Amino acid sequence: MSTTAATRSSGARPTPEELEALPLLPPSRSGLAEVVRRRYLLTMLVRNDIQSRYQGTVLGWMWSYLQPAIRFCLFYFLFQVMVGRGGNMENFAVHLFSGMVIVHFFTETFNGGTQSLVQNRGLITKLPVPNEMFPVSRMLVSAWHTVPMLVILIFVCLLLGWTPDLLGVAATFLAFLLTALLGLSLGLVFSVANVFMRDFGKVAQTLTQFVTFSVPMMYPYTLVTDRFGEGIAKYYLYNPMAEAVLLIQRGFWVGTTSDSDVTIAAHLPDHLFTRGVIMAVVAMVLVVLAQRFFARLESRVPERL
Repeated sequence: MSTTAATRSSGARPTPEELEALPLLPPSRSGLAEVVRRRYLLTMLVRNDIQSRYQGTVLGWMWSYLQPAIRFCLFYFLFQVMVGRGGNMENFAVHLFSGMVIVHFFTETFNGGTQSLVQNRGLITKLPVPNEMFPVSRMLVSAWHTVPMLVILIFVCLLLGWTPDLLGVAATFLAFLLTALLGLSLGLVFSVANVFMRDFGKVAQTLTQFVTFSVPMMYPYTLVTDRFGEGIAKYYLYNPMAEAVLLIQRGFWVGTTSDSDVTIAAHLPDHLFTRGVIMAVVAMVLVVLAQRFFARLESRVPERL
């Protein structure tokens, strides 16, 4: 009996090497609903990706907390101590780092999703699974690696006297929901496009570089209104990632300031939640459209890989 057959008969979980050794099988039903139905395989993909991230390191999972903590300290020293970037903004380092959390989640989801099919070509050609599973797994892995940054952010906010409020919690949840849906929709489209033309991987990397500077993270939203006026700022807020950053700042940074009401009136735009809900609904529609685009091309993916 072969090793793979013995593994299946014993009920043990197959390793990725054993999965890639399986013979070619006909494709299975596709779609995000099928991904949820095959959540055992999805869980296995996520677990293997997470474990491989720090494989061979001495500190292991500690790096997940050391890296964001060091990053926060560097940005705090550079922007708040040396440059004094915040001006009259209280706790500008929290303003900056909260934006970094949501931007990191988006860029990891988008870039990881774009490369997911190419990087899993061995599994795609051997396993009868919905190919949407690979961009979805990268989104979940990105969420997992965002948790340590979120823990660091919460710890710093608590040191500064932050007390969570219901609207702030809702804003944070809405920010992550909007970011996850937007990143997944782009990941689905770019992942299948990247199979046919590898340039899309470079395009995704270039686009994510613009995200850092197109959101009110390293500068306050009021800077946009002061420099360009309300007319341009209105179009600036059409950027869903700018909306997500403002929402997470409402959830964390606002609560660390001495007067939350004054901070909201001075530094956040009107109708923040209304815009966020509308954008989340639009992002859900984009996920549906992206999945349909993905389904039209996925039958040609194995032969192109």
